[in-house]
Amino acid sequence: MSSSPAGRAGATSTVPLLIRLRGIRPSLSPAEERVAEQVLAAPRSAARLTISELAAAARTSETTVLRFCRRLDLPGYPQLRLALAEESAQPRTSTAPGTDISGKDTIDDIIAKVAFADASAVEDTAQQLDRQALAQAAVAIAQAGRVDIYGIGASAIVGTDLQQKLHRIGVTAFAWSDPHIALTSATLLGRRDTAVGISHSGTTTETIEALRAAHSKGATTIAITNFPHSVLAEDADILLSTAAREAPMRSAATASRIAALTVVDCLYIAVAQRNLRRARKAVEDTREAVASHHVS
Repeated sequence: MSSSPAGRAGATSTVPLLIRLRGIRPSLSPAEERVAEQVLAAPRSAARLTISELAAAARTSETTVLRFCRRLDLPGYPQLRLALAEESAQPRTSTAPGTDISGKDTIDDIIAKVAFADASAVEDTAQQLDRQALAQAAVAIAQAGRVDIYGIGASAIVGTDLQQKLHRIGVTAFAWSDPHIALTSATLLGRRDTAVGISHSGTTTETIEALRAAHSKGATTIAITNFPHSVLAEDADILLSTAAREAPMRSAATASRIAALTVVDCLYIAVAQRNLRRARKAVEDTREAVASHHVS
């Protein structure tokens, strides 16, 4: 939709390799996906393998492994091994308590796994979040006559949180989770308005349709998603990507929700900073308005 979406150039090299890999994983071919599976399952072990050994473990060819490296913007296999070795040395990578919840897990195991996944989602998202894109999104929202926010299911919760925060500092914002209302609202936007689409997968058709409708009316469009090569991301003017790892038993959006809320919090503060005096007064006025509804 936009030939050169804002906030995409120049960020790749600063994003940790494993985060980058998880982000592009849905766009990989089946053979490349098998290589990704080997790398993500045991990064430290993969770093010790020759290209022939990794290809054999992934049941593919050396050519595919080289193509896999290029998908990660690496010139060759030696650079992949070096990056994996460096990231495997990081404490959070080497002390991961496991991936999904199992039937044998104790309550302590569940707490440790959930806490690790959530903490990793926040840290990884903050590390790779494109600073230029965040600044551009903040300007677009702060200057907008109106902000539409689209999200379905768990993403609707994130959208409501963003709407509440923006509304609290005087930004006219609406969060729509009903696809029909989202579409009708999007068609009423104009060039002075901004639309935000939220989808962990970036493949939610209702969110994609609403963001496209907003763009067709001239509104600036922002995508918040975990996958930078998804349809939602490609259709947006500005991309804000998360870095969450959702395992099957956490498919009800636990880590992904935390990651998206991290982006929302950063975006809210960046918008407030554009007019800090007004934002502070708005927060004070709204706090005073509801003060009588709290028990002293």
